Order: sequence, then structure tokens, then C-alpha cells
Amino acid sequence: MKELVMTKISKNVQWQHIQVSRQDREKQNEHRSCIIWLTGLSGAGKSTLAQALDLYLFEQGMRSFVLDGDNVRHGLCGDLGFANDDRVENIRRVGEVAKLFLDAGVIVIAAFISPFKQERDRVRALVADRDFIEVYCECPLTVCERRDVKGLYKKARSGDIANFTGISSPYEVPESPEIIVNTHAQAIDECINDIVAYLSFGGYLDKNL
Repeated sequence: MKELVMTKISKNVQWQHIQVSRQDREKQNEHRSCIIWLTGLSGAGKSTLAQALDLYLFEQGMRSFVLDGDNVRHGLCGDLGFANDDRVENIRRVGEVAKLFLDAGVIVIAAFISPFKQERDRVRALVADRDFIEVYCECPLTVCERRDVKGLYKKARSGDIANFTGISSPYEVPESPEIIVNTHAQAIDECINDIVAYLSFGGYLDKNL
């Protein structure tokens, strides 16, 4: 994987400051915005957890939205493959989108394998301290393969899929994530409770902003 470099900025453009600030939107929403970044192997339960957490927050009257790995590749990142450099660019684009949602006062739930520490750190560096919450969905490779609802591991083992994380491409385990959920041992509700407890303790859900 190439070393990450600063993204080029288009010429003749100027950042437009919005009239309604992030703080204004957070006050209206009665909660802070943040990026909840779910990372882990394919089959670790990231998408399932993201959707369940989104539903929970929605039912509590909060503004949230899920950015899912498969969904963004249908449009925004449809031109990218799965080589290491393409994976880095995929996460770079998602990070920029997540940052826009952050400014909109939304709790962004991003569910991406995002196998490289450097790419996850780059998204973290895009935003202010405490705006990025890394959640490691810990699940053994054997369990992920046993689940294999998409049949991807089988194809990767047979050589039909190249650069597959955990098989022919590495996954770099987060060194110090804000939250670790054991998706192979904990029920979805327990995982949600762990994340919500972190948000509550950290003041993200405080209505008195």
C-alpha cells in the first residue's frame, strides 16, 4: 500500500461557510453529532449492528444515518476495486462524506471493513478530538467464515476473489479503539448497550448543549 498523501484540492474553489452552524443543529437535535466507525472482518456483524443501532437511535428521536460499505460502492465508490490503493481511496471518500454529516448535526454510523490502521487514522484526523469513535467488531476469522452469508470466504479460499481481507489481504486490528464489542459472544442488544453507554457517559446524548 502506498503512503497516504494530502488530497489534491481543485483549483478555483473556495470553502463556503454555512449560515446554520453545526452547534445550532446539535441544539435543535438535542444531542451531539459524531462518527461511529465500525471496523472488523467481513461477517463480523458490522452492518447488522449498524442498522440495529441506527434504529435504536431513531426510535429515541435522534438524528442518525448509516454509511454502509456495500451501499457506497453502488454509487459514490462504484469506480473502485479492492486493490489496496482502491480501498484507501474508498475510505478517504467515505471519511469526507462522514465529515459533512457531522457538520449537519447527525450521528454517522459507518460500517466498513477498513482493514488498514492508516486509513482509519486518516478519517480520525479529518475531524476534531472526540468526534471519531472507533468501534472494533471483534470476531474470530473461523466464526466469520462459518457465517459467510455472501459466500465470499469460500470464493476467496478458492482463488475466485483476490485481495480478500483475512485471507489474501491483511486486517490490522485497532490498537486502541474507543469501544470493543465481541460480536461473536455478545447479542446485538448488548453491543448496542455498550455503544450507547459510551455515548451517554461522554455527553454525546446530553440534551443541555
